[in-house]
Amino acid sequence: MTDAWLRCRRPAHRPSARLVCLPHAGGTAGPYAAWGAGFPDDVELSAVQYPGREDRLSEPPADDLGTLVAGVCAALLPLTDRPLVLFGHSFGAVVAYEAARRMTAWGTPPDHLVVSGRRAPSLPARGDMHTRPDDELVAELVRLGGTRGELLADPAVRAVYLPAVRVDFKLAETYHRPASPPLACPVTAVMGETDTEVDEAQARAWAACTTGDFALRTFPGGHFYFTPRREPVLRLLTDVTRTAAAAGARCRTESENLS
Repeated sequence: MTDAWLRCRRPAHRPSARLVCLPHAGGTAGPYAAWGAGFPDDVELSAVQYPGREDRLSEPPADDLGTLVAGVCAALLPLTDRPLVLFGHSFGAVVAYEAARRMTAWGTPPDHLVVSGRRAPSLPARGDMHTRPDDELVAELVRLGGTRGELLADPAVRAVYLPAVRVDFKLAETYHRPASPPLACPVTAVMGETDTEVDEAQARAWAACTTGDFALRTFPGGHFYFTPRREPVLRLLTDVTRTAAAAGARCRTESENLS
């Protein structure tokens, strides 16, 4: 897959479904390579690469959520020939939800949305970390658990890494959902039991974002619960993609029978 926005982490010759992961604030497509071996051969796994990091480091970070979502959706459209599942963690949950809204408006909705570690969009965003000094921003990243503190002790690394992190935090902390009709696809919210960024009520509020089925799953751990609990999380995502693939197969059969 050569699209600038997507990195294929597990190719499939004839995928029964596709899973696309959208990273957290400051996150990259790189870590999702380790997820590839955890899925069946017929599930194609890809991850979004936001501008301003890894092999897109020469590009400025997207400082407008609409622009970021537009780029993601353009990359996702060619994948909708198979059932498509979106998984977004934290800031990535916002991007995934907005992408699902836009794709639904285009008539090509995803088949399932999985939102992780993020309060529902009906609840006001919070935080001003994007305005804080570098030391405080680094301390917050370490507290959340997704970044190694010793890495960000290097001023040269900070100079490269923090601009994209700060922009992502700004988009996450100033996010406001416009009035819009609910999605029709199933939505699954996932969280760590000790996550300080979202509680069960805030995660359960995602149910109002869809007229489809809703489920809430919790795992032991904090904001990055899936780091020590990768296998059960991948089993959950496998079940979701299997369900999406089966539903897609039924729809194709019904369509063929009517034609």
